[in-house]
Amino acid sequence: MNSRYEQFAAIAVLGATLGGTIGCSESHRVQAIAPETVSNVAVITAESTKVPDWLQVVGTVRAAQTSQVASQLMGTIVEIRAHEGDRVEQGQVMALLDDAQPRTAVEQATAAVAAAGKEAAATDSDFGLAEATLKRYQQLYEKKSASPQEFDEIKARYQSAEARRDMALAEQTRARAALNQTQTSLSYTQIRAPFGGVVSEKKADAGTLATPGMPLFTIEDTRSYRLEAAVDESEIRFARLGQSVSVTFDMLGNGTLAGKVAQIIPAADPASRSVLVKVELPADKRLRSGLFGRVRFSRGERAAILIPRVAVVERGQLRGVYVVGGDGIVGLRYITLGEPVENRIEVLSGLDRGEKLVAVPGAREFSGKRIELHQ
Repeated sequence: MNSRYEQFAAIAVLGATLGGTIGCSESHRVQAIAPETVSNVAVITAESTKVPDWLQVVGTVRAAQTSQVASQLMGTIVEIRAHEGDRVEQGQVMALLDDAQPRTAVEQATAAVAAAGKEAAATDSDFGLAEATLKRYQQLYEKKSASPQEFDEIKARYQSAEARRDMALAEQTRARAALNQTQTSLSYTQIRAPFGGVVSEKKADAGTLATPGMPLFTIEDTRSYRLEAAVDESEIRFARLGQSVSVTFDMLGNGTLAGKVAQIIPAADPASRSVLVKVELPADKRLRSGLFGRVRFSRGERAAILIPRVAVVERGQLRGVYVVGGDGIVGLRYITLGEPVENRIEVLSGLDRGEKLVAVPGAREFSGKRIELHQ
């Protein structure tokens, strides 16, 4: 009997203990889910509005005028006078080729011109004498003072002198042309800048054997640059000749320059299915060939959700807003943001039109709290 009584007593004590524990747990659980209520918090509604719709295309900066300076004859480079980054003027000597052979050819051609000149002078003198003799005999022949045979002999001498003079003059002309050619070849030993600009590339060094057409330098006219962008063929209708566009550059700290569509290549690239558009850029000393830029073409307007920038909270690399539910309970929701528009910013995803959110959360924590919504 005592043993059975002790068992009943132990069970009763255990039940009381469990009941007390469960009761306490329920009490704590009810207290934990009771949200804190805050008041005097500004709440705004996410609304859809019309914003400019832009087509953004990446491109590369190129000089409007670029030239590859090449050699026009074969010769060894003996001196380089221009290097990358140097500014050159039109006609400035950039490199020298070995001119021994061209100079010798000029000397020989000069001597040939001198000899041809003397020969032409001698034959011209003979022709003058033959012409004068022919005139005298012409008068004698008309007066019957000279026989036909004598007149024919004088006339033949005149014709022969004339032929020799014409040949001498032709030889003199040929010699002068040969001299001009050799002088031109000699001038080609001096590689000159075709226009003023900056040397962007040097492709040869002293001692290199230059051949005709071999590029030695690349020169860019730094007074004018263009951004060349490949626009998808389905979007090319938004680019128009003469259209004003904005261009941004990462190197310039996202600085924006005003550009103008200068050229639209009529043929599309069959590989990329894109059309090359060249945008003329304003003069800016910071511009360089090869810079990466973005050009924007207007596509009209589109619907977008804009919220104040101050409504966005940052959690590390993430951006979010405090969304107020229908019951007034606040939750932190991470969103994807787009481009800023003045003091507002576009929400690309994570927030729907008509949802309510805390206008200026600042550094306060609102997650799980209830906000009194005044109707």
